[in-house]
Amino acid sequence: MTSVLFDEIGVLYTGDPEREELANAAVVIEGDAVAWVGPSGEAPEADERVDVEGRCVVPGFVDSHSHLVFAGDRTEEFAARMAGRPYSAGGIRTTVEATRHAADSELATRTAALVAEMLSQGTTTVEIKSGYGLTVADERRALEIAGAFTEETTFLGAHVVPAEVPADDYVRLVTGPMLEACAPHARWIDVFCERGAFDGDQTREILAAGLKAGLGARVHAAQLGPGPGVRIACELGAASADHCTHLTDSDVEALASSGVVATLLPGAEFSTRSPYPDARRLIDAGVTVAIATDCNPGSSFTSSMSFCVALAVREMRMTPLEAIRAATYGGARALRRADVGVLRPGARADLVLLDAASYVHLAYRPGVPLVRQVWREGRRVV
Repeated sequence: MTSVLFDEIGVLYTGDPEREELANAAVVIEGDAVAWVGPSGEAPEADERVDVEGRCVVPGFVDSHSHLVFAGDRTEEFAARMAGRPYSAGGIRTTVEATRHAADSELATRTAALVAEMLSQGTTTVEIKSGYGLTVADERRALEIAGAFTEETTFLGAHVVPAEVPADDYVRLVTGPMLEACAPHARWIDVFCERGAFDGDQTREILAAGLKAGLGARVHAAQLGPGPGVRIACELGAASADHCTHLTDSDVEALASSGVVATLLPGAEFSTRSPYPDARRLIDAGVTVAIATDCNPGSSFTSSMSFCVALAVREMRMTPLEAIRAATYGGARALRRADVGVLRPGARADLVLLDAASYVHLAYRPGVPLVRQVWREGRRVV
């Protein structure tokens, strides 16, 4: 195995709670894993050396919530929202119609482009959901396409109820033939628990079926208003409750006591002109927080974790340290991964070299392309 020394790192954010931040640091990778982390002057020899020249190094971003397998465009919907029309999730059906009519090659090409776009901005781990097919065949093919780009695939047949199927019949389809077809291609099951989508009883039934089939649980919860999604996530031991925009005190207490990660998606609030989640409230209560892009064609068409970090600091009352933690370690926790989102011996060698002295610049200089190099599994990919 080839070893590489990253030397003269000005600030190293490791994501490791035991030593989260190091100055004048070095990292050695061997093959696809981190082998050593410590002071620059104490680094062991390696086959190759990368002089970081005082720049900041962080783990690859972990984007734990995205919807990348889709066709079509919802520019008009976005323009209408900017003109004052509120977001109600109704546009999902527009994307469903376009996706159903798209060829596999078209969907794969678009997914590949978005994954490459994410990678160029430092995202080395991404979760990808289905949810724009809503038939057995279309949900299965979405997961097959997603599986070519990530191991973190999520079955989201319970995104909305398609217009042509009664709600009760659709729940039976999702928990029966659709789940049977999709489970072999998914690691997770998710439900959009929201008015206009699935209620608490339907959410619980669908998640229970997914758990029985061996999938882990995730929940779209409390995006458009208060609801039962967070409490159901906590009751069933879900890995994460995502959005968490409208939380009650009991929701916050349940998240804190259960260990369920609150995944916040500030790109959605930016794009829909909705209130931002109160990250400060969650962090102060002891909840583990993740940040993800929610990249999708309707409510958050951004692939940039750096942009979401900046929004988290500016709009959600997070410190820069809390935001970078949420974009790396927090995202890994939301996927129940210990090998990504962190730079410590044994972890996957995913590193991002920033063209800045500190990760604070991600929020301090929003919109500026600060990613200089990206290494994934020990190979430079950007």
